[in-house]
Amino acid sequence: MNPQPLFCSNDACPSRGCTQPGNIVVHDSLKQRYRCKTCGKTFTARKGTVLYRLQTQEATVLLVLALLAYGCPLQAIVRAFGFDERTVARWQKKAGQHCQGVHERLVQDQPRDLGFVQADELRVKLQKRLIVWMALAIQVSTRLWLGGVISVSRDKTLMARLVAKVKACALYGPLLLVTDGLKSYVAAWQKAFRTPVFTGKPGRPALLAWPEIVIGQVVKQYQKGHVVGVAHRLIQGSKAQLEALLPAGQVLNTAYIERLNATFRQRLGSLVRRSRGLLRQTARLEAGMYLLGCVYNFCTPHQSLRIEQADGRRKWVQRTPAMAAGLTDHLWTVAELLTYRVPPWPFVPPKRRGRPPKKQPSQGLASAPT
Repeated sequence: MNPQPLFCSNDACPSRGCTQPGNIVVHDSLKQRYRCKTCGKTFTARKGTVLYRLQTQEATVLLVLALLAYGCPLQAIVRAFGFDERTVARWQKKAGQHCQGVHERLVQDQPRDLGFVQADELRVKLQKRLIVWMALAIQVSTRLWLGGVISVSRDKTLMARLVAKVKACALYGPLLLVTDGLKSYVAAWQKAFRTPVFTGKPGRPALLAWPEIVIGQVVKQYQKGHVVGVAHRLIQGSKAQLEALLPAGQVLNTAYIERLNATFRQRLGSLVRRSRGLLRQTARLEAGMYLLGCVYNFCTPHQSLRIEQADGRRKWVQRTPAMAAGLTDHLWTVAELLTYRVPPWPFVPPKRRGRPPKKQPSQGLASAPT
């Protein structure tokens, strides 16, 4: 996959988002400006990246964002580089919005066979004693972060939004869904994974549930604030389906999403349970979540995903969750992620309203003189 495709981003251009060679030509090599041959518009090489319209040096901005993505405190960056705290926060918000577009295009808009999915939520404390909830989901086989949502309340709406992101990534087929003992997840899973059956009759079509969906719960049992036991519940599906979808030698568990929660708490300072670096707005929390999640998917090699070289030597090939899922063929750097240009959707001409134009007779079919 080419991490930096060139394309025209003009909304009115018929070649919008087209990355075929020959459509984009060099307009000014010194200023790195290009021109679209279809619409004639020019654009800079930084258009569509985090570096667009930033006056600071490229290497410095990428270094600061990489430190933020790997858990460096904001106050330490301000002290070391001498930037204003609001400037660094604005860079983080811009990087989060960029990573959200990358995630939606490369992960969410490319359905695949998920197989085994785990979901859980984090309790996040903001300033002024405001509590919000961050719900996350992960594909177990590839350790791919499927997405996350943030809400003030831990209710059905939060679960429905997370389940919608999981469904957007899933192909129709066998799927194991495992969460903790929260009842809202079960209703959200069952409501989301349904397919409309069109019969040609007027009215809303009937919704048919996916037949090979298996739903499980892992409920922790507490006594005096300590975990004394774990109960496994099979809500939907048979034991044979459960054993076929579970990895070999494992039981029903939520270990993978718990490890992902620990990674998020380690790298995002506002998620630490006892911290003085609390955030004020959920927008910055969402930006940090997408920045961290995309760096985790595309730039962080996972030890359990490494494979041995084919030549038999005792060397391992490091892989990221995106490589294991087939989204990319190499380990991305943070600079490649933040400078990846997300192509817009192809141009669709507007629908013409009113009566169709009358067909004019062609000159070649004119009637012969009598």
